[in-house]
Amino acid sequence: MPELHVLAHNIRSAENVGSLFRICDSLGVSKLWITGYSPDPTHPKVAKTSLGAQTSVVWERVLNVEKLMDRLKSEGYRIVGLELDERAVRLDEYAIKTDKLALLLGNEVEGIPPYLRDRCDDLVFIPQKGIKESLNVAVAAGIAVYSLMLKSEKVETGN
Repeated sequence: MPELHVLAHNIRSAENVGSLFRICDSLGVSKLWITGYSPDPTHPKVAKTSLGAQTSVVWERVLNVEKLMDRLKSEGYRIVGLELDERAVRLDEYAIKTDKLALLLGNEVEGIPPYLRDRCDDLVFIPQKGIKESLNVAVAAGIAVYSLMLKSEKVETGN
């Protein structure tokens, strides 16, 4: 079974974090990490938006995302940043290299800071067709988690 963790770093909106809990619950994410100043389920808006998913999803608050990334790498996780970047690969073309992934999400306005992008093993982006260059962080996370889980399952089964 593929193992996917989500790192929600410096997400400003409690509603977005609540939505991340629902996504993680729905799609089988192993753990949601709340990092930086992202609100956690003790915030009433996170709890309201998550509709109880905060009780079924394994989660942990960690302030220092760099230490967390180092820890996950030492445990065999490949850190995949979801970000528009010249080094990023289209999500639909991304080749899974391991069954242990950690998806890093960044701030709604500034994304993943460059110094954290440099610490990622891989960067992926979701191609856009409209005039906007990005999606809401929770919407983008849902698309990315679904895609990565589907790809991981295909690698595991050999299909």
